[in-house]
Amino acid sequence: MEDLLTLKTKNVAGNIRKIREYRDYTQDYLAAKLKISQNAYSKIELGYSKLTVDRLFQIAAILEVEVTHFLTMDHNDLIKIIVEDETRQAKAV
Repeated sequence: MEDLLTLKTKNVAGNIRKIREYRDYTQDYLAAKLKISQNAYSKIELGYSKLTVDRLFQIAAILEVEVTHFLTMDHNDLIKIIVEDETRQAKAV
């Protein structure tokens, strides 16, 4: 059970990192937005720090992604969904 939880936690952290990189944001940028140190933010992405629900929602807002995407998608599916959403939004304008 603990191994599965660790794997899911690492997957969420990896999804956060992938979206941050896709958005071309640095860890320093997100850390500043969250009012934490870059080192503290790095620990979130590495899965070393426990991620609160509040912090998860803050990160999702900064990265402009639904929280559920962090929780349910693997890295490749997550990027695909975001690209599709952005394409759909661009066509609507």
